[in-house]
Amino acid sequence: MRQMVSFTLQQSGFAVLEGGNGKEALATLGANKVDIVITDLNMPEMDGITFIKELRTRPNAKFTPVLMLTTESQESKKAEGKAAGATGWIVKPFNPEKLLAVVGKLVP
Repeated sequence: MRQMVSFTLQQSGFAVLEGGNGKEALATLGANKVDIVITDLNMPEMDGITFIKELRTRPNAKFTPVLMLTTESQESKKAEGKAAGATGWIVKPFNPEKLLAVVGKLVP
């Protein structure tokens, strides 16, 4: 799934950084500022909610759009994600055009 998202974004001209889980993503981001973060809710090592909360503590990512791309569609999970700092929510399987449309709205 991560490869499909990466491929879709790269084909549209975006540079992509990847992490296999929340901890890897935080390490990959380091002090770098990115235009958007796309994460899943269900990941090994660190779930997406914890990842977003940790990401939001970093000054360089406090206002970075965060898109949750996940199989979870329950309103309670969406509310939890929003409370953690998620900007948007797309339920898998994703449509590449829809993903690009949402990213286009979130990235200037």
